[in-house]
Amino acid sequence: MLEKLPDLVGHVLRDVRAGLDKTVFNRCGLRAGHGTLKLGSLAFADHAPLPERYTADGEGLSPPLHWSGVPPDAASLVLLVEDADAPTPEPLVHAIVVELPAADGALGEGEMDSPPEDAGEAHEGRNSYLQKGWLPPDPPPGHGSHRYVFQLFALGPGDPFTGAPGRSDVMKAVQERGIASGLLIGTYERPDGSIKLPDPKARLRLAADPE
Repeated sequence: MLEKLPDLVGHVLRDVRAGLDKTVFNRCGLRAGHGTLKLGSLAFADHAPLPERYTADGEGLSPPLHWSGVPPDAASLVLLVEDADAPTPEPLVHAIVVELPAADGALGEGEMDSPPEDAGEAHEGRNSYLQKGWLPPDPPPGHGSHRYVFQLFALGPGDPFTGAPGRSDVMKAVQERGIASGLLIGTYERPDGSIKLPDPKARLRLAADPE
């Protein structure tokens, strides 16, 4: 969708970014005095580029994930994926999966759209387009590299999520009963087509010394 935007739009908005500090992981304060979950992927390394296969420029599948280190007192897990560099006031939500079993486990390729049967009561929440499932990375051309933040939270006992929860529902649950968290970041950048912006100094020279 955003690949059709003019490159100039991406350049103009290049410094407009939600910010890593606004992700749920950084806003809920679980890192101090709480457990740490190990979250990884066979498709990309932490802070490395996401393969095009998992973006809007490829097949648009959700990448495979695996995790470990779930504390014994956890009741369920929540997975949230946000774009920390979206040109929006808050990070753009790309996927939410709630009620994952409270145990070491994994989601295979494409399974954020439809959790497997052995995932128990796990189901999808709403992304920022108010849809269920994986929203493939689709950054504006020329906007630079985007960080896609895969966040996993272990929750203590409490009321289960109902319907298709959104970001605010996840944040509330993590703030109230989060006991451990894990983080994995993948990046993606859409080239700008080698656009060259006018040099403002050159324009001033031309205005001062017209031919």
